[in-house]
Amino acid sequence: MANLFAPKLFTLIKQGISKEQVFTDVMAGIIVGIVALPLAIAFAVASGVSPEKGIITAVVAGFIISFLGGSKVQIGGPTGAFIVILYAILEQYGIDGLLISTILAGVILVIFGLLQFGGLLKYFPQPLIIGFTSGIAVVIFSTQIKDALGLDIAEVPSDFFLKWNLYFTHIHSINFYAITITLITILITIFSKKITTKIPGSFLAIIVTTLGVWFFDFPVTTIETFFSNISNEIELKVPNFEFSDLTTYIVPAFIIALLGGVESLLSAVVADGMIGSKHRSNTELIAQGIANIVTPFFGGIAATGAIARTATNVKNGARTPIAGITHSIVLLLIMLFFIDFAKIIPMATLAGILIVVSYGMSEWRAFLSILKGSPYDYIILLCTFFLTIIIDLTVAIQVGIVLSSLLLMKRMANVDGNLLVKSDDPDDIDNYENLPTGIAVYEIGGPLFFASAKQYAEQIHNCGISAKVLIIRMRYVSFIDATALHNFKEALQLLRENQIHILTSGTNNEVFKDLQKHKVVELIGQSSMHKTFPRAVEHAKRLVSVVEE
Repeated sequence: MANLFAPKLFTLIKQGISKEQVFTDVMAGIIVGIVALPLAIAFAVASGVSPEKGIITAVVAGFIISFLGGSKVQIGGPTGAFIVILYAILEQYGIDGLLISTILAGVILVIFGLLQFGGLLKYFPQPLIIGFTSGIAVVIFSTQIKDALGLDIAEVPSDFFLKWNLYFTHIHSINFYAITITLITILITIFSKKITTKIPGSFLAIIVTTLGVWFFDFPVTTIETFFSNISNEIELKVPNFEFSDLTTYIVPAFIIALLGGVESLLSAVVADGMIGSKHRSNTELIAQGIANIVTPFFGGIAATGAIARTATNVKNGARTPIAGITHSIVLLLIMLFFIDFAKIIPMATLAGILIVVSYGMSEWRAFLSILKGSPYDYIILLCTFFLTIIIDLTVAIQVGIVLSSLLLMKRMANVDGNLLVKSDDPDDIDNYENLPTGIAVYEIGGPLFFASAKQYAEQIHNCGISAKVLIIRMRYVSFIDATALHNFKEALQLLRENQIHILTSGTNNEVFKDLQKHKVVELIGQSSMHKTFPRAVEHAKRLVSVVEE
């Protein structure tokens, strides 16, 4: 059990944390708490619940995820990825159904962690992740049009096409004050970094626009006029449900768990790269599960690791979970003593913040990159993307997983053995014992695809990190998909940052074209890519001799 569940905070306390680091973490936590405030409110409102539920989620779940989690710097709370699925569950099952689904999702996440599924969730195909993430971004953007334009619409339908049809039929009711506030919010959020990086742009936008609406009494919808009563109390309450209805919530609970698990581990991996650490994936899943079990009893919604807030945490010097705990305390104090100010925040301001968030989530560069690659990859991408928008995220993920597996089998069946590079050099060698010190060799034994991508990338990094030159033999790599390209490139970038020379040998023409499209050839250098292994070895010997001189 100790191997499955070992919170980072407890390990760091045993090792000892310096007073200087504690102070740095507390200051980082205060900043992240301020960053999290507008996002927690905006995500809650967009999910169809009142603003304080977003803050409660950031307080309760954020504290638990930092206290029990497997990452040093993970910040937990409500996120944009959940908006679509939570809104749909709320619309179909009501608030109690949403809370029960979240609790069940927490139980599923704990089971995932106990079964050591932490490693498995990292193997989701990149086109599938980019597809549903981009789809969610489009849906979030479309849900904010009403408030961004100040349209006089009582209730917005969940269907994508009906929603836009309603917008166009009510275009005559545009509120130019709302549009102005939305544009000001977007501009401040984006460009405030050029003036100061200490205060988050979204926080500045809320202060400026809210004070403007309060002072000039602009005729726009605010949080208070939309939700009427907002509480600053956190109380324990058991959701109403019947045991016979629990099976009804299994599917939405599974999607919340799957989405939350994937996003939290992605966030933890990003954080690892920023601080040179390694998170405990199963511990992280269990902590996420506990957070989602506990939070609904206080009125909160689903929570997971938040990539943007975690990155902000790291950039401000955080290196322990103390920062995440501080962030939760800061939000609690804001909720208890400054909730009256939150009531007068314009809905157009929140719309502006979420439009910026949706742009950040869109992953448009990765989206275009996959479209330039293999048809197998962009079929998965486009199917997941359009299903997320037109039907829902549940169907998109289910179809995406099945489609990925079927297309992989099709691709494996179509592999042409003649594509594999056969050495044309009689001196080709497979015995590496006589190679000079400083040269490491790693051979990839088959196609690079989503199921093996992470493992190969980690092994390549571990093999090369202690060498001066790493030769990657690719003679048996018949194809490489988008997920593998993403992980392969990340591993090579880390090695390059450590001043390690990278050479390849035996790459076939199809794989070379894919590496070229995704700028891996540019990263390595075309002169470092050899047809045969002996030529790569000769190149490596020259590089080692230069380094030693």
